Amino acid sequence: MATTDLSTQHNDPSFASLWEELTWRGLVQVSTDPEALREALDGEPITYYCGFDPTASSLHLGHLVQLLLLRRLQLAGHHPIGLVGGSTGLIGDPRQTSERVLNSRETVAQWVDLLREQVQRFLSFDGENPARMVNNLDWTSRLSAIDFLRDIGKNFRVGTMIKKEIVAKRLNSEEGISYTEFSYQILQGLDYLNLYREYGCTLQTGGSDQWGNLTSGTDLVRKTEGAAVHAIGTPLITNSDGTKFGKSEGNAIWLNPELTSPYVFYQFWLNTADADVVDRLKVFTFRTREEIAELERLTREQPHRREAQRVLAADVNTLVHGAESTWQAADASAAVFGKGSFADLDEATLAAVADALPGVTVDRASEYTVVDLLVATGLCDSKSAARRTLKEGGVSVNDSKLSGEDTVVGPEARLHGRFTLLRRGKKNLAAVTFTR
Repeated sequence: MATTDLSTQHNDPSFASLWEELTWRGLVQVSTDPEALREALDGEPITYYCGFDPTASSLHLGHLVQLLLLRRLQLAGHHPIGLVGGSTGLIGDPRQTSERVLNSRETVAQWVDLLREQVQRFLSFDGENPARMVNNLDWTSRLSAIDFLRDIGKNFRVGTMIKKEIVAKRLNSEEGISYTEFSYQILQGLDYLNLYREYGCTLQTGGSDQWGNLTSGTDLVRKTEGAAVHAIGTPLITNSDGTKFGKSEGNAIWLNPELTSPYVFYQFWLNTADADVVDRLKVFTFRTREEIAELERLTREQPHRREAQRVLAADVNTLVHGAESTWQAADASAAVFGKGSFADLDEATLAAVADALPGVTVDRASEYTVVDLLVATGLCDSKSAARRTLKEGGVSVNDSKLSGEDTVVGPEARLHGRFTLLRRGKKNLAAVTFTR
């Protein structure tokens, strides 16, 4: 993942307060005392944190909301702490449906390192308010079971714990909930207490579906320290049709480019519906209110230009993967729509394009005519149909028009020695990948 260019990001000076900007961007679904929070955020710098559990080897789009919120608060002068849950990742917070499968200690430790690297790319560790990275295994591993129960567990009431939304759902399900997952909220509360004691941390952010866990921390600090601390729950991002944001047939959009290529990542944002694009610009970019208003106008008056989608895709892809990856992804997108050249793409981007398109993998040692490949890729349903299409001038190979039905697709037509792109008409595109 490319390093984020933090110097290009800024908060919008048109807002009277940071709290006003956060609410305008739709980043506050639920919170502790709003007036006290407004005063805290607009006053002297505070220390705040967000936690990320290593339940996979990469963060995904749902986490990006929190990463960018961490960055916005730091830009306003506050002191961020990025927490990766080496201990909570061994437990796993309760899911809506069923018990989590526990990962090995070795796997969790590897994922902690990977997630730490991802989180810290969105923060600055220099200047007057440098960020900190912490791992909650550092303090929980020192606790004995007796100390945990006596010093921490005694501050939690079972009646309150079972009223937490996800816990209540699981208790009423056939699966039920184990004591392991039931105790997760205590561990998260302990994180807040430790960070309050160690660094004076007074704000935690997280998704609104984590609200029960967030308030476990605020309650624990209040009971043990007599202090009022804060929490912000951001809304779960959904599309205008009600579908869960960031999911496509159950597949997450990962921030790790090896799991979701920059090209696929860029295309995801480029395909944002008109009804959703303004909200996405508010949450996922650092564009000002004035800039977003202009993009909203263009979307309303000239939707065919899809200017807002292009800005969204470029901004978010640059934040996550860097400017160079964004240029390649944009060039690839243009080539797919017949407005650019596949020959200009680097091998990794072209591989991602080929993977995203319908196509076929063939033996590089064999010889194939264009007719063979038109049928193999499914662009034509028979050799006779392929020959007819060729005679009509409706076929191109790597952007070059062809007419001869016996034309052999030789090594010179294999981009990076591996890929040939076939197009039938303007919109039907397929990829041929030759084995190495």
